[in-house]
Amino acid sequence: MRVLPTSLIVGTVALGAQVCAAQDLTYPVVDTMQDRCFDLAGDAIDCPAEGDALYGQDAQYARTESAYADNGDGTVSDTVTGLSWQQTPPEDRLQYAEAMSYCAALELGGRTDWRVPSIKELYSLADNRGELLKPEEGTPTPYIDTGVFDFSYPQGPMAFAGQYWSSTLYVKGPVQNGRNQAAFGFNFADGHIKAYGTGLDFFTGAAASGGLTGPDGKAPGNFVRCVAGEAGVYGVNAFSDNGDGTVTDAATGLMWQQADDGTRREWSEALAYCEALELGGHSDWRLPDSKALQSIVDYERTSIPAIDDIFGVTQDSETLDYWTSTTFGDWKTYANVIAFGKALSRSGDQTDYTDWHGAGAQRSSIKTVIGQEMTEDTTCSINACDYNRSDNLVRCVR
Repeated sequence: MRVLPTSLIVGTVALGAQVCAAQDLTYPVVDTMQDRCFDLAGDAIDCPAEGDALYGQDAQYARTESAYADNGDGTVSDTVTGLSWQQTPPEDRLQYAEAMSYCAALELGGRTDWRVPSIKELYSLADNRGELLKPEEGTPTPYIDTGVFDFSYPQGPMAFAGQYWSSTLYVKGPVQNGRNQAAFGFNFADGHIKAYGTGLDFFTGAAASGGLTGPDGKAPGNFVRCVAGEAGVYGVNAFSDNGDGTVTDAATGLMWQQADDGTRREWSEALAYCEALELGGHSDWRLPDSKALQSIVDYERTSIPAIDDIFGVTQDSETLDYWTSTTFGDWKTYANVIAFGKALSRSGDQTDYTDWHGAGAQRSSIKTVIGQEMTEDTTCSINACDYNRSDNLVRCVR
């Protein structure tokens, strides 16, 4: 059962004593919809009481719930963000340029202003109740509300490859073995944000040998779901320095710890740290969920870290992964992290990690190494292994 904090008023987002109606925000952060708590072994548990270990998980802090309206004309309206969405995406994968052209030419629901969504718009649809299970273990659940949106898993061994394009280009340097241009996407099959090469040479060499090219030797591309609504509004922050170690974002109604303390913690310690934090005259801090933390990523900044200069970042590692309170759906011994530095991976024939998926990616890390059999290559897919560590940085929110 979800436990609501006393500061929450239904239909609103709380910012200390000030309460802002979601419709008044230019960037309302939609709830992840995660509704269960988990222990370090990945088992579902009754949500801990305040003061107990593992208190402060995603499910214990509700935000504005997602709210969609099926318009009956092939479109879905998001009544929280004000965006309109294509209900049924095209069946075929498209290259980045093809996706941009497809959405620009789309006429649907009496509208012609369709476009490829930004990564923050696309991530607003993420539903963290998703689980990509093996067929023998049960029916998978996509990371999107299939009560209103149509979604199909790719057929065959690539069922996990449910990536959808965003329009957000990666501008901080080459990724994926030197690809010169990449764009972010969200995978509604496995629940990750990553950057993908936009050209026809998306996967070559060792990666291609993993089966990720089509029969013509070209990259498979990604799926696309078009959006309509004024561009450049949703996802734009309005930060102000409060002069007391905190930063307020007027666009989302959230207040942030300005600088991390430089200490790497396992997940349980990260939860406890934020619950105990007293800063700026406030004691109601918490570990942010995935959508809240992703809301402060600066995807337009041309250098790492991927965050506005108003924030302090401990640059003691090129990864700069920060914990969220959101347990990862597929491996519940993991929790989601947002990479403000390089999102390191390597393919099977590589000895060194490189920035495969870019600063601004959302991946996952193992919650603890205690009692776990873990190597750096614990998190692997058909084409690459992600760099994985159990101790990550922390930035609290209220």
